Amino acid sequence: MGTFSFSDRDLKQIKEMGLTPGKVLSQIESFKKGFPFARLNRPCTVGDGIHVLSRPDLDRYADAYSEAALAGRAMKFVPASGAASRMFKAFLTLYSRYETITEKEVSQGTDSDHRAVQEFVRGLKRFAFYEDLRNAMARTSLGLEALLEKGDYKPILESLLTTKGLGLADVPKGLIPFHAYPGHSRTAFEEHLVEGAAYTRDRKGGVRLHFTVSPEHEPSVRQHLQSVRSLYETSGVTFRIEFSNQKASTDTLAVGLDNLPFRDRDGALVFRPGGHGSLLENLCDLSGDILFIKNIANVLPDRLKQETVSYKKALGGLLIELQKTIFTYVEKLVAGEADRVVLADMIGFMKDRLFIMIPDGLERQSREEQVRFLVSRLDRPLRVCGMVKNQGEPGGGPFWVEQEDGTCSLQIVESSQVDMGSPEQKKILGSSTHFNPVDLVCAVRNYREEPFDLRRFVDPDTGFISMKSKDGRDLKALEHPGLWNGAMADWTTVFVEVPLATFSPVKTLNDLLRKEHSDFGF
Repeated sequence: MGTFSFSDRDLKQIKEMGLTPGKVLSQIESFKKGFPFARLNRPCTVGDGIHVLSRPDLDRYADAYSEAALAGRAMKFVPASGAASRMFKAFLTLYSRYETITEKEVSQGTDSDHRAVQEFVRGLKRFAFYEDLRNAMARTSLGLEALLEKGDYKPILESLLTTKGLGLADVPKGLIPFHAYPGHSRTAFEEHLVEGAAYTRDRKGGVRLHFTVSPEHEPSVRQHLQSVRSLYETSGVTFRIEFSNQKASTDTLAVGLDNLPFRDRDGALVFRPGGHGSLLENLCDLSGDILFIKNIANVLPDRLKQETVSYKKALGGLLIELQKTIFTYVEKLVAGEADRVVLADMIGFMKDRLFIMIPDGLERQSREEQVRFLVSRLDRPLRVCGMVKNQGEPGGGPFWVEQEDGTCSLQIVESSQVDMGSPEQKKILGSSTHFNPVDLVCAVRNYREEPFDLRRFVDPDTGFISMKSKDGRDLKALEHPGLWNGAMADWTTVFVEVPLATFSPVKTLNDLLRKEHSDFGF
């Protein structure tokens, strides 16, 4: 890995972070080599990688899942570490750039930032936090209505963004009021409590949720959930809420443009968070059996929850049915009880239900080789992923990806993993019919009911390198393979079409003005 060596100070810092010199040197090598692009074969489509559930399927799978949920097998995992600053990017840009921000200036502005502020002001009363903002500004010399009438928007943005008012730009996205209800509003965290209770409740009323949060925000998140949980612990429901932080040992070294370690002004190595793929370590620490994974900002108000709940249960039931069949086959293989008929059924199941490609010539191999291959392909973590029809949202999608052995596997692929310089690859990416809304249910135990070591199923060649800056100097940052991309690349993957109505992401503040979030319905 080269002749670079660390100083004693470097070695001490590396040890304190829970890393090893070898691991850090391998990160430097990744910067030097880069990461290969995914080789797309074709997009997954209905019948070719994507299943569609009929109404009888939905009912049958929901019933199968309900038994597992009542037995306490299910929990919900919500990555919630992200700060809300990206939601407010346009507002922060204008606020920091201009001494005054007036109605005339905003209306005459031609860039997206001005348009965003204009849309915000026009829809201000439709935000769930409107009353909170108005009350916060009532303490100033000019109230909210007076400033709107005057067309003076700078103080409004100040109260929205900074600690002089609500300070929403500095809080986790999950603490922002998303939806209004009679007499109160709900944050995204609260909506996850309600949703979790709807499909992960066990026989004793227990509902297990796990949130990943940043250390600096964990106290405020804990305080918020403690203050509201009694509102939702009704009808025998008891929440068992866990928290974890992204581990320092998953941080990655930053390098300069010369691929040598980037150092701060004091000469210390600079490490950066390794992206959401780092949360695989958090998943490994969970005691769960069936894990639902959903982003913090993809929540709906109560009036729109039912379809989401129905499909969550159906995806869970499908997972359980597939898991039972897989366990039966693996047990027969391991016990030497799989005859020619069973092997044929097994291969048919893998092709038709799991869309696993069987290498040419497998039938000509010895029985021992066949068994070894089949066990290796079946004895893996399993995930069922909801996919919505592509509506142009930014993000990844389901594709058939070519593997080194000549077969293809089902993968969730981001545009950053694709060689956009290749017309062929760009065309395949653009022809995708479906989009990944991050709607996953995962089975993380094997046929012996032992937890899988999820680290064994990561594709290390699917990391990301991005350009950042610190102290006015350019640097390169390394991210681990994405949690639902490369971190789960070697899982058994099943894609299922889910309705658009189950997907309502909030990536910018004005997304909360979409009718599903701002039409209060009361």
